[in-house]
Formats: sequence, C-alpha cells, structure tokens
Amino acid sequence: MKAMPWNWTCLLSHLLMVGMGSSTLLTRQPAPLSQKQRSFVTFRGEPAEGFNHLVVDERTGHIYLGAVNRIYKLSSDLKVLVTHETGPDEDNPKCYPPRIVQTCNEPLTTTNNVNKMLLIDYKENRLIACGSLYQGICKLLRLEDLFKLGEPYHKKEHYLSGVNESGSVFGVIVSYSNLDDKLFIATAVDGKPEYFPTISSRKLTKNSEADGMFAYVFHDEFVASMIKIPSDTFTIIPDFDIYYVYGFSSGNFVYFLTLQPEMVSPPGSTTKEQVYTSKLVRLCKEDTAFNSYVEVPIGCERSGVEYRLLQAAYLSKAGAVLGRTLGVHPDDDLLFTVFSKGQKRKMKSLDESALCIFILKQINDRIKERLQSCYRGEGTLDLAWLKVKDIPCSSALLTIDDNFCGLDMNAPLGVSDMVRGIPVFTEDRDRMTSVIAYVYKNHSLAFVGTKSGKLKKSFSTGPQGGITQEWIGVEGDPPGANIASQEQMLCVYLQCSSHKAISDQRVQPLLCCFPNVPGNSS
Repeated sequence: MKAMPWNWTCLLSHLLMVGMGSSTLLTRQPAPLSQKQRSFVTFRGEPAEGFNHLVVDERTGHIYLGAVNRIYKLSSDLKVLVTHETGPDEDNPKCYPPRIVQTCNEPLTTTNNVNKMLLIDYKENRLIACGSLYQGICKLLRLEDLFKLGEPYHKKEHYLSGVNESGSVFGVIVSYSNLDDKLFIATAVDGKPEYFPTISSRKLTKNSEADGMFAYVFHDEFVASMIKIPSDTFTIIPDFDIYYVYGFSSGNFVYFLTLQPEMVSPPGSTTKEQVYTSKLVRLCKEDTAFNSYVEVPIGCERSGVEYRLLQAAYLSKAGAVLGRTLGVHPDDDLLFTVFSKGQKRKMKSLDESALCIFILKQINDRIKERLQSCYRGEGTLDLAWLKVKDIPCSSALLTIDDNFCGLDMNAPLGVSDMVRGIPVFTEDRDRMTSVIAYVYKNHSLAFVGTKSGKLKKSFSTGPQGGITQEWIGVEGDPPGANIASQEQMLCVYLQCSSHKAISDQRVQPLLCCFPNVPGNSS
C-alpha cells in the first residue's frame, strides 16, 4: 500500500535580545527576524527510521547521516547522493561472539542496526560507521561513494560495544603524518566489563582490511591500552556504568565527558544513596599504558541552584570578544556545556537546565595541582569505582609540568574537588539537550537544542553587549544528540511528529539545515 504524504509543521518563533554580563542574564527585548535568517532546507527520513549521528565533511560540505539500518551521504542542500544499508539482520544481543563468527544457541530475531558512532577519517578518506549489530562491529566506507572498504569482525577487539543505544559510544581520532592513526574509544559496558573495556586506544591502520585494525595500541600479559571496570565495583553499585556524553582532543591530551553513578551520604545521614556525578576524563595521546588517566568532577551553579547532570558539550575557541570577557586568549579552548538540575535523575532529568562555559586551561591547571599533591604523598588516589578501596598516594621527587603523562604509580587518579563552570543562561521549562559553538567574526556563537524540538542561537558581544537568541521550533520530540556545522551551514536533526490522519500518528525523522546562520548581521 502506498504511503500518503506526510504533513510537517516547522515553526519559527521569536527572537530575543538579552543583555548579559560575563555570566548573568539581565534584560529581554524582542527583535524581528530577517527573511534570510529564516531560510532552511530539510531532508526527511523513512517513517520510524530514526537519525542517530551526523557529521559534516569540512572540506566538501557533504553531510553523512547515521540512521537506523542506513548511512546517508547528502549534498550541502540535502539531496541524497548515495545510501549504504547496514541492517536489519538476524541477531541476538546475548550472542558473544556474534553468530557471524560462531554458531549461537540463543534465538535469533530480525534486529535493527542502530548507528552508534560515525567518524570521518580525513587522512584515509573514509567513514567509520559502527552499529549495534554483532556486539558493535564497524564498517569502513569510502567517503566518495560509501563503498565498503572493510568490516573487521573475527576478533574480540572488533566488538566495540554491546549497548544498543545510539549515544553510548564516543570515538576520537589521533592522527600522525608518518604513522598509523589511533582511535580512542569510550563506551558504556551495560554490565559486561569482561567483554568491553570502558575506554581504550585502538590502531587505525591505513589498510581498511588489515588484520590489526582496531587492535589495542599496546597489549601484553600485564598492561594494555585500556581500562576495564573491575567486577568488585558491581558489588558496591550493581548497575554501575560510565555514560559518555562527549569526546575531543586538545593539545597533548584526549578528553571524555561522562556521567558516573556513585554512593554518597547526604548531610546529616549515615546511610548512602546513589547519585550521578559529571566528570571529565583526561588521557595523554601517547600514553599506551593509560597511566595518565585522571578524572575530575565538573558542574555549574547559579543563584544557589546546582546543575550537576551533564546533558551535552562542545569544544570551541574563545574568540576575541568572549576572550576579553573571560580574560583568556582568543585561541584558548572553551567547553560549552549543558547541565540539568540536581544529581539524582539520569534517565528523567529535571527540566531546569543551564548553559555553562569551562575554560579548559583552568581544568588542566586543577589536574596539575592534584598530580603535584599526590606525588608529594598527600591524600589518596580518590577513584572509588576503579580501586574500590582507598589507596594512599606515594611520594616521588619529580617535576610535574603541564604535559606530565603519569608513571606506573599514583594512577589512575581522581580529583575530589569539583571544577565549576561559568553559567551563561538557564532554562526552567524546556530542558536544553544539545549544544554546538564556534567563532564567527571574533564572536563566539552557541546553538542549543531543547527537549521540545526548539533550536536556540545565542552569542556574546561582551559585558556591555548582549546575547541574541533565535528559536526554531519543530512539532515533535527533542533534537537528537548531534548538531553539526561547516562554514556557512548549521544542521540539526529532530525526531518530528507527522501524521496522515488524526487517528494514525507516526514518527518520521527530519534533518534541517540553515545555510545562512553564521552570517547574522549582529
């Protein structure tokens, strides 16, 4: 039966001018939108298909879209150039190794392939697309036509994650001019720490069909380029996992932003309760033994309200204008983050949320201070989930500078004191869920998606200037985890409601791209 056309509603809402100090909202005032700013183009997926990840080739402007059972390559005006099917197929999440390697006695069912990671390998002109089928194997696709260059699946190193959710895996590529690249992988393990390390570094070989593709960078009987969650941890927190929200590289380090459950005693209580703590994890790019692993709690506070549940993050430069406000260089790295209120609800976060900025150098300075104090023999390693018990720091006479990468002592290490971000603005009713930022004409611009499907654009002109906010509303569910930009284009995908009859409501994904967003006259 031929499907009837879907009806869509994309709503453009109001533009607000908001006066702002370096961290405080002051006034609101409406202003009109120009027709040029309103224009956008859309791409509609198949009903109930679902978009998972989005990357834009910064060289060509081509858009690669990871969906359920499909990878799309789109032109900059969202015309389909080529598609590559990734599923569905017969599978069972309990099959380890997967049935394509050995016979599985579990019942097999037709299973969708949810795209869990999508990365562009610029050096080798290929796309790394990892899905939920077969314990998280990956395809390496040629950028030009999505031709399959390789699909390693015969070794345990090829199974990256058994979690089915699309936002459960993050990868960061570290590139070299004369050597094979590295791929840092961070993933939730869903109670299977014996199968999957929570964080690891893998070989990214030039040959997509090489036997060593995705092998650990280093592995011997005692040490490997990975960290696994110890089984003892689950005796303390049975549902323990590390949920990765974002990953990036900067300078000599790779970073991941996480949510982690932990047991704490409320003030005045002798019993412990489970809460979630947002933490930044840092590793040296060249550390094959992971002795440089450090994690530090992060959060935000405004007017006495704590925002501690990380929802999204994005790395950008400060730019000249915001740099002057924050007292940093225009090329310094900033983390734009979205937090929701409190610490107790991971799955059903409160609607109150905040956009906050972290100066990456300040986080690194805090980590250096902690390393220096630990190597003076002060305190414990303070990493309860990994060590289970308190282990005292050991004293050693050495100089710890900004690029210190650890030794086989005092590692891995945790920072106990939280680093607080700078609150930019808060939203009490429509929880912010995603963020992207970049510098345009010396101004730092941020775009925030909300759970109701609105997109807010904002930028700072300094303490005496303001933040411009432009809302683009779409009828339906919240924006996906990804917003992507490239030069003169900003793209966001949303899971939009559509209907052909009042009694037959369906869901169809929608990708919207705004070609003129960076050129705001402000």
